[in-house]
Amino acid sequence: MKMALDTAQLVSQIQAWGQELAFSQIGVADVDLSSAEPGLQAWLSAGCHGDMAYMATHGMKRARPAELVPGTLSVITARMDYLPRDTPEGWQALELARLERPGEAVVSMYARGRDYHKVLRNRLQTLAERIQAAVGPLGHRVFTDSAPVLEVELAQRSGQGWRGKHTLVLHREGGSMFFLGEIYVDLALPPTDAVSEHCGACSACIDVCPTGAITAPQRLDARRCISYLTIEHAGAIPQALRPLMGNRIYGCDDCQLVCPWNKFARRSPLADFDAREGLGGSTLVELFAWSEAEFLRRTEGSPIRRIGHERWLRNIAVALGNALSAGHDERMLSALQARADHPSELVREHVAWAMAQGAAAH
Repeated sequence: MKMALDTAQLVSQIQAWGQELAFSQIGVADVDLSSAEPGLQAWLSAGCHGDMAYMATHGMKRARPAELVPGTLSVITARMDYLPRDTPEGWQALELARLERPGEAVVSMYARGRDYHKVLRNRLQTLAERIQAAVGPLGHRVFTDSAPVLEVELAQRSGQGWRGKHTLVLHREGGSMFFLGEIYVDLALPPTDAVSEHCGACSACIDVCPTGAITAPQRLDARRCISYLTIEHAGAIPQALRPLMGNRIYGCDDCQLVCPWNKFARRSPLADFDAREGLGGSTLVELFAWSEAEFLRRTEGSPIRRIGHERWLRNIAVALGNALSAGHDERMLSALQARADHPSELVREHVAWAMAQGAAAH
């Protein structure tokens, strides 16, 4: 039955269904990503993935969709905007202003609402089922930031945008504030056209990175990236990088906040990405006081939950230390003192460091 299909027509139909499911764009990529393998190998060999061991474990499988899911002939790519529905005009300046208020806790914008993995996966699965209903038996597998998939490469090849100098995908009419997802299918579909790059001589994202993690255009050393340090990294945060983290406790949006293309970033039509109470505009002291039970309750269905309470406290302790180095605050000192004997050695070490920042400043 698959062979009788007009595949170009089918792609148009899939794009229409995608729109109904709140995807901003649907594209199609072929499965030959061999030209991306040398760059991936060099990045892994340089250790830029830090302790994300799974990246090295999967090795070149990331660049070989048909090895990851045997029988794959095409990859359907999708992107979904995530700015909350009530995001005000001038949001980039408002977000940058948060970084100037040392006592405020800053959570990356994408993580203030519902866990995007669940939102995208459910909708991609629905899309796959619609395709299957139209074409008959369909071998497929859905991904969203969840397996060894070269997401940016696939997105770029299928016209979702170009790879910005910060390594994220940029779209002329959508900036970079969107999630990516894929459906691997055993159906040969015509690829959608790639788009040209439009970063020009701009280096705003490279210049603004607090830790210098963007080492060259389109090259990121995850070991220095605040998003990596606050989310993926399990151990102690390197002392030299702590003062550079400011009040960022989960992720970092700096490279996106200064990107000129993000004036075109779109609001999501979904309530899923609306900010939850406590995750936008709370103080460090408030969030540091959350017990493990409260942390689990407040982050249920949120991407933040996966870092666990221990890393949450580690991250906030660093931010409290940075705030104290900027000015004395009894409430911050008391909050840290209350955690000084925490059962976790990781938490205790970061609390001690934070208190030492306060002492050194006075």
